[in-house]
Amino acid sequence: MSTKQEKIQELIAMQKKFTEYEHKNGLDPQDYYAPQAGHELDGYKEKYHDMAMDVMQIAHDEIGSKR
Repeated sequence: MSTKQEKIQELIAMQKKFTEYEHKNGLDPQDYYAPQAGHELDGYKEKYHDMAMDVMQIAHDEIGSKR
């Protein structure tokens, strides 16, 4: 399992890749919210959300708080 810092670094890399895609191609909401299978953004939103939630849970666990 990845550490919190590794997950944060992967999130940053995903953000950079997304920004590069957006600058190069523009962004059609369809491509972000419901991309076709095989599209460069296929699964991006879900993966990013899941990883961000993992990081948040790890942070809560570290300080003993609950969300």
